[in-house]
Amino acid sequence: MTPVPAAQGAAPALQRTHDAHDRFYTVGELAGELAVTARALRFYEDKGLLAPRRAGQNRVYTHRDRARMILILRGKRLGFSLREIREWLDLYEADRDHVRQTRLLAQKIEARIAMLEQQRRDIEATLGELVEVRRQVEDHLKGAALNGQPPGKRET
Repeated sequence: MTPVPAAQGAAPALQRTHDAHDRFYTVGELAGELAVTARALRFYEDKGLLAPRRAGQNRVYTHRDRARMILILRGKRLGFSLREIREWLDLYEADRDHVRQTRLLAQKIEARIAMLEQQRRDIEATLGELVEVRRQVEDHLKGAALNGQPPGKRET
């Protein structure tokens, strides 16, 4: 494996190589690659979900940090809380075969599916009720217009 020049400002010990697993990312590189802001990376670092290395004053992210960030973003997109994502990532570190992590994920997915299906039922019921109320309002306005009364005024 041949080292390539270090990123601008990176310490010589943190030089990059051609192997993706040995590659280091600057904040800007990782943020750009994952379509997030540098602020988002710092947020997840502040929450303890990422732990980048330091090269002087600069954060340097590893392939592992990149993989964790991909999992964090996926978890957020699927509606999991940061606490749930942390629990899942912690199991990833503790369980070499990822069996416990996979079981936990399966349980979380089932719970999330059940919650979303309930939300869908609730939304469908609310939409049905709103459609009925709209029909009643339209009927009322039509009836008022037939009686020669302008919409919005009540008979006294």
